[in-house]
Amino acid sequence: MHFAPDTEDTLAFTVALANTAAGATRTGTDELANVAQLSLLLSRFQYSGRIDHDELELADVRQTRGRLRSVWMLERDLAVTEVNAMLSDAGALPHLVRHDDSDWHLHATDPAAPLAERIRVEVSLALVDVIRTDENGRLRACAAHDCEGILVDLSRNGSKRFCSIRCGNRMNMIAFRERALLD
Repeated sequence: MHFAPDTEDTLAFTVALANTAAGATRTGTDELANVAQLSLLLSRFQYSGRIDHDELELADVRQTRGRLRSVWMLERDLAVTEVNAMLSDAGALPHLVRHDDSDWHLHATDPAAPLAERIRVEVSLALVDVIRTDENGRLRACAAHDCEGILVDLSRNGSKRFCSIRCGNRMNMIAFRERALLD
């Protein structure tokens, strides 16, 4: 499955952001607990515009993280309602932009808008592509029973089940041990 490059980038960012929540991380702790961790996450992705690097922004992004984790798991028609609400709340006006090393892509907020608002709108625009192509099944929870991570499956055959190689290896080892006990 292939979406536009900016959609795929935004979906990857959403997974990275959502998987900073305790229960979805390798450490089991919240990996978005301070401004420095938010800055580190943002440095891995190309976010332009206003970034305040303060506690208020961190709190807003953490709240957005929860909202995005929720919408990720909604069935298609319910996701539409939430996506429309996020776009409406921001007064989104989609427009094409090109900056830094990025080719033409969509933005729908003022670059001076708060970071969390821009995140919600960019993710909403990406989810519009997912919904329009009826590919919500590509947005999943990790199949590892002890993980709360999410994933986006961009593989050709749609068979990705785990949020990380670590989760996949761990579940394969558990299954192997269970089979060995039965033999």
